[in-house]
Amino acid sequence: MTSPGLNRRSFLTASALGAAAVGTTQGAGAVASGAAAAAPAILKPLPAERFIDYGTNAETRWDSVDPRRYLTPQSDLFVRNHTATPQIDPASYELRIFGDGMRDPAGVRLTLEEIKAFRHVETTSVHECTGNGRSFFATQQGQEVSGTRWTLGAVGAVRWKGVRVKDVLTAAGIRPDAVSVQATGLDASYVDKGVDHGRVRRPFPIEKAFDDALLVWGANGEALLPDHGFPLRLLLPGWIGIASIKWLGSLEVSTSELTSPWDTKWYNVDGPLTVNPVRSALELEWNAEIPAGDRFVLTGRSWSGAAPISRVEISVDGGATWALATQHAPGRPTGGHGLGWAQWAHTWRDPEPGTYEILVRAADRAGRTQPDAAAHNPGGYFFDAVVRHPVTVV
Repeated sequence: MTSPGLNRRSFLTASALGAAAVGTTQGAGAVASGAAAAAPAILKPLPAERFIDYGTNAETRWDSVDPRRYLTPQSDLFVRNHTATPQIDPASYELRIFGDGMRDPAGVRLTLEEIKAFRHVETTSVHECTGNGRSFFATQQGQEVSGTRWTLGAVGAVRWKGVRVKDVLTAAGIRPDAVSVQATGLDASYVDKGVDHGRVRRPFPIEKAFDDALLVWGANGEALLPDHGFPLRLLLPGWIGIASIKWLGSLEVSTSELTSPWDTKWYNVDGPLTVNPVRSALELEWNAEIPAGDRFVLTGRSWSGAAPISRVEISVDGGATWALATQHAPGRPTGGHGLGWAQWAHTWRDPEPGTYEILVRAADRAGRTQPDAAAHNPGGYFFDAVVRHPVTVV
């Protein structure tokens, strides 16, 4: 329910200005709160031909990606959990908004229905784990790092549906001197080496909240799956995955800078990490075998958290020579400030038998490019270097 400081009728009237018709998004269904005892950390199926299963995390296999499909189905989207996927009843769900950055510090509590009364927006953006590509620090650069040994499959492009954080905070009564918002999830507390760090949470500046931040309940025309944040998650387009808190339980709004272990202890390299770098991946099995004596079409995707991709180059001889790949879906902003990825293709003409390393590098319209080596950091974040993909022509 709304707080005594905000009349429910006036709140809903304000929220409905410019609203689309409100419909209930079904799909995940009403389920009991909390994860069942001995339940898996991830609830959706993880077939071995489509995922690398790390237990609490799961990575999409690039060789299972359909080159004809632009968006990543939720069933194929990577999962990054700190604990286990909770099952939350949407009928009793409430989002709490509070803090000294609100005119009434006690704030408000909004049901899913009240949130959906705001004007609906959709945006396409690439969603990516900060540690995507982490394994290459060791295998390609010989450097030790900690964390899940992702290759490049902790990423996907999704068409999200929700409402603007700006609209909700404005209707709820945000103060003009607010500077920081901390989002907290409803999953279980994260315990690491015997230390309870509390629920997953991370702050973001008010500028991002008022730019393109969304509260989303839909993905690719469907309700969010539990593993991807049902019934409501935060979305910060272009930013690292941890910033887009799943199973959103609260937004604390403050007139001072907020912090958490997820922006000071982790996901921090000389300061909190925010915008994702430029990366590229081949839609090809690692150590793939390619037939000799014929043309072979190589396909893949490149993406950036800052701007659309402007150029993609590919080398089939380990970097000795480069050619421009042909982009057929350049990943321009689609709805708000969302950023999709660029799909591309390159025809390898008459490959001869032997072993090769295929390299792909991209640049974005912000002037950022993929380097030959990624900047090392102990957490293994932001591996953005050109990956050397081995193949054998037979």
